[in-house]
Amino acid sequence: MSHTTPRTTVDRPSAARGLLLPHMLITKADGEQEPFDPAKLEHSLAQSGASSTMRARVLSHVMHQLKPGMMTEEIYRYAFDILRREEAVPVAARYSIKRAVFALGPSGFPFEQFLAEVFRAHGWKAQTGVALNGRCAPHEVDVFAEKNGKRIGIEAKFHNDAAGKTDIKDALYVYARYEDLRSAPEASSRVDEGILITNTRFTRNAIRYAQCSGLSLIGWDYPRTRNLLTLIEEARVHPLTCLTTLSDSEKRRLLDQRVVLCKHVGAPHLLKDFGIKPDRIPHVMEEAKQLCGI
Repeated sequence: MSHTTPRTTVDRPSAARGLLLPHMLITKADGEQEPFDPAKLEHSLAQSGASSTMRARVLSHVMHQLKPGMMTEEIYRYAFDILRREEAVPVAARYSIKRAVFALGPSGFPFEQFLAEVFRAHGWKAQTGVALNGRCAPHEVDVFAEKNGKRIGIEAKFHNDAAGKTDIKDALYVYARYEDLRSAPEASSRVDEGILITNTRFTRNAIRYAQCSGLSLIGWDYPRTRNLLTLIEEARVHPLTCLTTLSDSEKRRLLDQRVVLCKHVGAPHLLKDFGIKPDRIPHVMEEAKQLCGI
């Protein structure tokens, strides 16, 4: 089955246009409140590839369930459940990608492996857990990547829930580490740039410090372009935790064996070796094929 790239824009003559709401505040994962914006929900549905009919259906359902202070996680769950039941196979998986990255936890190690895969998909040679010697101290770099003579070190800051933010102390630490490696006596240990990457967001102070010092930051939706979500989508490098046809325990067994991408589950013998029942294997492979283009 051929893969069709989902639309990433939302037409204004859409379901969201006709929804007139009172000033309804909803609660984000970090506890902050913001007005519910149906156009924002529709945009995320469109990015996942949901049809206009399905977007209208999801919006209508959410509108009927909406109440003051509702958590964004509840809204996500309503939308995801409908997509999983009624939309084409890969749509729910795409819509759940942010939660799928959280599901790489609880430790940060699979996240480091996943970031290495993302950078490889963008043409970098990448390794995890690389020991380098700086001018003043030794360092273990989460992800070390090289491309066209440029060498970068990546510090991966993984959070298990959406409320977690990466703050200024992490930015200070990473900046100091890569300044030390930038001036390493041995060329093999030198880096041209250090990047702090998180699966959530940065505090304002962390961003302010990074902009002043020249430290590169990549968060889930920061900066506006070339953020973690766009890097994942452009390379179509989806974590296996996106797959709705695998159970949580099956995903964990695969992660424990360093299988972190959905495209890596494309071999029937691999799925069978990890205890997936033969009658379910074609469904898993079909979802992986449509989502990841394997």
